[in-house]
Amino acid sequence: MLEIEIEDTTFTAELHEDRAPESVAAVREFLPLESELMHVRWSGIATWINIDEIDLPEIPRENHTVYPSRGDLLLYPGYRNEQEILVPCGPTCFKSPAGELAGNHFATVDATADGLKAVEEATLRDGVQNVTIREVER
Repeated sequence: MLEIEIEDTTFTAELHEDRAPESVAAVREFLPLESELMHVRWSGIATWINIDEIDLPEIPRENHTVYPSRGDLLLYPGYRNEQEILVPCGPTCFKSPAGELAGNHFATVDATADGLKAVEEATLRDGVQNVTIREVER
C-alpha cells in the first residue's frame, strides 16, 4: 500500500502488483519519493509528478490507459515524453504536445471525489504542492 502526503492531506493507494508488476517493482525502487505535484497542462482535471531525474528500468506497457479514472495512478516511463506519475482527479485524457499518451495504471488512490478535486484545485489556484509517496504496511 502507498501513502501519499500532499501538503497537509494524506491518502492511501492500493498497488496493482497483479496487473502492473514491472511498474510496481520500478516504483518501489525509487520510494520514498519527495517531489512536487503540479497541475497538468494538457490532460484535463489532473495533476502530475515529474520523475525525469529517476533512472527507470525498461518498463513494458502493462495495464495501460489513455483515459484513467479519478484516482488511477499512472506511471509513464517516458516512451515519447518526460517520465511522470499522473494523478487524475476528475475527467482525464492523458496527453502531451506529442499527442495522447498511455500510462501504466499501477495503483488506485482511496479518496473521495471531493478530496481529489480539492488537490487539483489547490495546484491550479496556488501552484506546485509538496508531495511525498512512501510504501506502508496495511
